[in-house]
Amino acid sequence: MASWSEFAADEPRLADGIRRLLQQYGPGLAYLATVRADGGPRVHPVSPVVTDEGLFCFVIDSPKRRDLERDGRYALHSFPAEDSDDEAYVAGHARPVTDPARVARLAQLHRAASQVDWRLFEFTVDVAMLARHDSVGGLGRPAVQVWLDPGARRASDAHVALARRAA
Repeated sequence: MASWSEFAADEPRLADGIRRLLQQYGPGLAYLATVRADGGPRVHPVSPVVTDEGLFCFVIDSPKRRDLERDGRYALHSFPAEDSDDEAYVAGHARPVTDPARVARLAQLHRAASQVDWRLFEFTVDVAMLARHDSVGGLGRPAVQVWLDPGARRASDAHVALARRAA
């Protein structure tokens, strides 16, 4: 499992393209998919925080937080852009940030309300994908870039299938 900064060092242009789509409306906006206790998917809108230090999300007490605490697998997909059909996707594992100084620094930088019951999670990157479309509603195939964590012991079947389809 690579950190966002490790991924960005390995593929800076891809990371920049993903960051731009996640932050296209100012603060980060994305759909977060988590795994419910029964194994089914759950999707939530979130505000991911992308810094040079990592990919993070402040998560309030909610079903999505309980999902991440129980089973850290996640997928993050960018909100639709107004002027293109471009899309970004990142998947990996979420882990709680437990260093109080790091939590306080990120909370202050990103104005996380102290009176709200939130927890900070860092998202590792097992796979990252960026799809660029020529035009809105275009009929041609998108230009797709996929990055798989080279340090991962094994890529999941879904990630391998995604990479093969994109090639």
